[in-house]
Amino acid sequence: MTTDVLIINEPFVKDFCRTQRWAARTRGRVLRAPDWLAYATAVLEEAGIPVRLFDFPAMGWDKKNLREIVREHQPRFVVLDSTTPSISSDIDCARICKDAGAQIVIMVGPHASAVPEETLRDAAGAVNVVCIGEYDYTVRDVIQNYGNLSTVQGIAYIENGVPVRTAPRPLIENLDALPFPAWQHLDLLRYFDGGKLHPYIDMIAGRGCPNACIFCLWPQVMHGMRFRLRSPENVVDEIERDIKLCPQVLKGGEFFFEDDTFTVSKPRAMGICEEILRRNLKITFSVNARVDTADDEMFALMKRAGCRELLVGFESGNEEMLKRMHKNATLEDARSFMRIAKKARLDVHGCFVMGLPGETRETIEETINFALELGLHTVQFSGAVPFPGTRYYDLCRREGLLTAKSWADWLEGGEQAQVVSYPGLTKAEIDAAENISLKKFYFRPAYMIRFLFQTRNRKDLYRKLRGAKNFFSYLFSKRKDK
Repeated sequence: MTTDVLIINEPFVKDFCRTQRWAARTRGRVLRAPDWLAYATAVLEEAGIPVRLFDFPAMGWDKKNLREIVREHQPRFVVLDSTTPSISSDIDCARICKDAGAQIVIMVGPHASAVPEETLRDAAGAVNVVCIGEYDYTVRDVIQNYGNLSTVQGIAYIENGVPVRTAPRPLIENLDALPFPAWQHLDLLRYFDGGKLHPYIDMIAGRGCPNACIFCLWPQVMHGMRFRLRSPENVVDEIERDIKLCPQVLKGGEFFFEDDTFTVSKPRAMGICEEILRRNLKITFSVNARVDTADDEMFALMKRAGCRELLVGFESGNEEMLKRMHKNATLEDARSFMRIAKKARLDVHGCFVMGLPGETRETIEETINFALELGLHTVQFSGAVPFPGTRYYDLCRREGLLTAKSWADWLEGGEQAQVVSYPGLTKAEIDAAENISLKKFYFRPAYMIRFLFQTRNRKDLYRKLRGAKNFFSYLFSKRKDK
């Protein structure tokens, strides 16, 4: 059997989720579908190029399976993803693909995009081309023009033994022109997130974010700082297509809008909700939002259309820390957001980050107390990770704050690792603060009772119990490490 192109979400350590913004084994052992690879797959299908998409983590497959599948299909091209913690393994996967018969390996994703020349040099011939940034059309153009790569924008490749970078590729302006992600290659029931209803399907209704938080990876490295939005009609067309592919999403599941900020444009957000209602779709969905986008009218309409939860980056309980990270939001914005969300009866998941420049034990305590007072339904506390390509990474490197000696140090036993230490705050203290914060929030008796009594149905109970089991396995593993 031969296939022109294999697009592969390759194996790494158990439970590693490379498709999220901070690639690691998450505390809740989240498994997310490879949405960006699914877009590239759909573009190739639209161009008439035979292609298969394989998600090795979802199937529980390892590098032995990778060798077998490449040998079976004998592809001309293999497309592999890349993240900072996994890059050495990703390059090893590229070598396996070449040894098993693949002719050309293309690497995509945030790490290779941030340091394409270094990636090509480290790969030593195992990777032929790196697609930099938004790669939906770039992968197609590389495949169609492999004999003349200098004409393809947004790539790096080896020429005469030296890495060469072509002109930058402009961001995709007309997102409606993209085909819908090729979910038909995957089993959508395999993906799980304890914070989302099951099954859940990712939606990407817009790309980019203009808010310039210094640590945020996707806008700085992959999709740019300028918002580009799909039309409501196009978005809801995709929802209807996904329901046909996975009808179980209507039976206790949900759609999740992965946009950096679904609520950035009130007319567009309301337009999507109005289109859902106009087509009488009985769906549940959740979205990413910012604290400075709260609006009574918009939130009320979102609730009517089926919105369950808002995922919000509150980030800190200290005003000065918010300024330092360029959040462009205030604590009063956060409090106002919560008042409006509660009025609309929307759940709120709060995201907080610890360990950015200027952080102290006192500011961490302020953040914990702020998270407890807001009335959030769920939370996550993460240590700030300086990924290459971000301003946070550049700052840490410039100031000599990095403790890591190799990209592998970005993980510790598969878990997200601290790689920054400050004179008055060590990486061990930041790591400990994350776990203390989680325990203070989730182990409150009143919270645990409410959490169980607010269960929607049997599937929701399964989701919560599985998520809790995953979370406790994380805490237990951390205790063993000490």
